[in-house]
Amino acid sequence: MRTLDVHPIIDNARFSRFHWMVMAWCGLLLIFDGYDLFIYGVVLPVIMKAWGLTPLQAGALGSYALFGMMFGALAFGSLADRIGRKKGIAICFALFSGATILNGFASSPSEFGIYRFIAGLGCGGLMPNAVALMNEYAPKRLRSTLVAIMFSGYSLGGMLSAGVGIFMLPRFGWESMFFAAAVPLLLLPVILYYLPESIGFLVRQGRTEEARKLLKRLDPTCDIQPDDTLQASTVGAGSSRERAGKFSAVLDLFRNGLATRTLALWLAFFCCLLMVYALSSWLPKLMANAGYSLGSSLSFLLALNFGGMAGAILGGWLGDRYNLVKVKVAFFLAAALSISLLGVNSPMPVLYLLIFIAGATTIGTQILLYAGAAQLYGLSVRSTGLGWASGIGRNGAIVGPLLGGALMGINLPLQLNFIAFAIPGAIAALAMAVHLASGRRQAQAATA
Repeated sequence: MRTLDVHPIIDNARFSRFHWMVMAWCGLLLIFDGYDLFIYGVVLPVIMKAWGLTPLQAGALGSYALFGMMFGALAFGSLADRIGRKKGIAICFALFSGATILNGFASSPSEFGIYRFIAGLGCGGLMPNAVALMNEYAPKRLRSTLVAIMFSGYSLGGMLSAGVGIFMLPRFGWESMFFAAAVPLLLLPVILYYLPESIGFLVRQGRTEEARKLLKRLDPTCDIQPDDTLQASTVGAGSSRERAGKFSAVLDLFRNGLATRTLALWLAFFCCLLMVYALSSWLPKLMANAGYSLGSSLSFLLALNFGGMAGAILGGWLGDRYNLVKVKVAFFLAAALSISLLGVNSPMPVLYLLIFIAGATTIGTQILLYAGAAQLYGLSVRSTGLGWASGIGRNGAIVGPLLGGALMGINLPLQLNFIAFAIPGAIAALAMAVHLASGRRQAQAATA
């Protein structure tokens, strides 16, 4: 009889069809999540006209979902550490899909905002749980890459939202964009049937037979005997013994030399999400005001999300081969530069290139932040760490649309709008530099 730790088996497993399956289902969840998140930017020019909204009112309305995402990330991140990733994902998915459908029936801005808040609860909770699940199944040597590829589904969802908007808005109105959320809701039973639960969670719950079956699917060559005892050590820089209670789990994010890196991560999340949601909410409207047609403005949103997908995959690949934190510093600096140049009068190919780079280094870097957070914290607090980083960052997501609305309301020149959106990129680069320095100091202290 032996005692086997499941994490070395997972870390050293060969990449297989099972990994593809987990990545594909988590990626599909995030496609639907991304569609729901970017839908507001697509319909914004239309509903502003239909309901006679001022830019400030439109920015506030866009923040309703983001308030929901903040609370959803905090609540469902911690909840899933207790009830399991799969149940947490199911609750979040049903919540945001159902509320999005109801948005299509909204007859006033207030009613619209309430449904967006409820949808935001589900969207905010799904992201950290999907990242945590993928991180726990990915082989160590491919972890950043697989999480980034999975999370590129978020950008695909944004592209899908813009593409559907180009086709459906002129023909069926803005309500049809929300009714389309019925399609993913119908797929929920299929997704839940195939999506596996976290092996580490199953072991901690004493469901060892289920864990054995999943380990054999993950790595058919692993030598696990029926009488072997399985355990799931708390791996990661945040490793610590499991503690009862949500508050002590949050305190674990600041123990074992993690305080500086946790705070730097939170600041980077805040700045990154501010840029993502300022651009996704206001890019079509800013470009429409600059003289581009609605169709052309939505095509800029497509370029932004295509860049996000490419940036996530490239960043994950670079992170696995070099240093993920250094990659994030470089990406944030590139984001600040590319966004600040968007307001300059440029030829159309150059403009699309700048938007592509801006998407790669904002949406793409957001995905890298999730991957880095998942690697920073131990198993027992991983969803808590991801949920709190995402939840704190959602304050930036709330500020983004509000900032865009305020800037539009005072009629600043186009270039100054984009410079204001770019400043958080420089701040985030500095935060990640502090994160890197803190990690080096702790590593040096551990080897001294």
